[in-house]
Amino acid sequence: MTGLLPELLPEQLPDHCQQPNRTEITAMAQRTPVPTVQIVKGNGSAESWPTEFWHQLDDGRVVCDVCPRHCRLREGKRGACFVRMAEHGQIVLTSYGRSSGFCIDPIEKKPLNHFYPGSSVLSFGTAGCNLGCKFCQNWSISKSREIDTLGATAMPEQIARAAKAYGCDSIAFTYNDPVIFMEYAMDCAQACHAHGIHSVAVSAGYICDAPRQAFYRQMDAANIDLKAFTEHFYHKICSGHLAPVLDTLLYLRHETRVWFEITTLLIPGENDSPAEIAAMSRWLMDNLGPDVPLHFSAFHPDFKMMDTPPTPPATVLQARRIALEAGLHYVYVGNIFDQAGDSTYCPGCGQRVISRNWYALGDYSLTENGCCQHCGFHLAGRFTAYHGSFGRRRIPIQIRA
Repeated sequence: MTGLLPELLPEQLPDHCQQPNRTEITAMAQRTPVPTVQIVKGNGSAESWPTEFWHQLDDGRVVCDVCPRHCRLREGKRGACFVRMAEHGQIVLTSYGRSSGFCIDPIEKKPLNHFYPGSSVLSFGTAGCNLGCKFCQNWSISKSREIDTLGATAMPEQIARAAKAYGCDSIAFTYNDPVIFMEYAMDCAQACHAHGIHSVAVSAGYICDAPRQAFYRQMDAANIDLKAFTEHFYHKICSGHLAPVLDTLLYLRHETRVWFEITTLLIPGENDSPAEIAAMSRWLMDNLGPDVPLHFSAFHPDFKMMDTPPTPPATVLQARRIALEAGLHYVYVGNIFDQAGDSTYCPGCGQRVISRNWYALGDYSLTENGCCQHCGFHLAGRFTAYHGSFGRRRIPIQIRA
């Protein structure tokens, strides 16, 4: 297969989106010519890319072994994720090199508050998902069954060059779960590593053991959606199970060096009781320790839960208090405005070391090694010399051959 490296085309931005302290991102993209390269890999095509994790049954069906669904597929049939399909007696990926769109975001939007704060990330996803969350807030992408959703095309080396040209520190696989397009994501991560660019997975963690190891071997950071802390919720609301997600968290914490944070979307009457939040916080403390950041986000009505009311801000703030009381060091709020809940505090002296106003960073009191400038305490995370905040901007871009 061959592909041409892209011409980078930033969409027109309003004046208020201009970036203080990071103007080099747009300037670099405008002045840097992007060379043309040839990409060659195997005998696959973007419509039919070979995969590794599957096995055949005696009756001719092929079983996908990527996630706990273990879809059993006859020839030409697609799995629950939509993008993995049985073809010629194997499982192929039908979305390799295709995306629902590309956008430059602040890293805090993933959300990752302890992974090179203030930096920018080139974000993209594909189509489909291996869970069936009734509250999905990216449902137009993750639940899509229309191949036209994948209107953008870019091969891994193209994406790596685009991220470098725009001055992005990382790329993020997001909007839908990257485990279902893991071959594409892993190849993108490898291409980016060759250019000194980090890879970030935003995932529900619903993946089997062997592919989990292969996938996270290529990732530098992750945000894992821990959607609730009951099997009932996962079965009723997500058409899945809780245990594989907990297995992913344990694996990331104890068997990798991947930096990861956790997000829980609080849905009124479903997963927001103080008892459940306390139980979850205790499990996180006992099994992962105090230093894995936890984000509680407010729900807004969407997809198949339009009749469920939005989460009151008081519920989100209460959840944060419960988790802090359980001993977790870094607990944040999302989808509501609360500067205290957005900011990072030193566990050693209690001083605020990173102030945040939504995704914009203000006062920053950490050394390049992540030590508190007030007391010297070393905060958990990945840090470097701070060069300013990317801010709240969201910059859609096109990557064209």
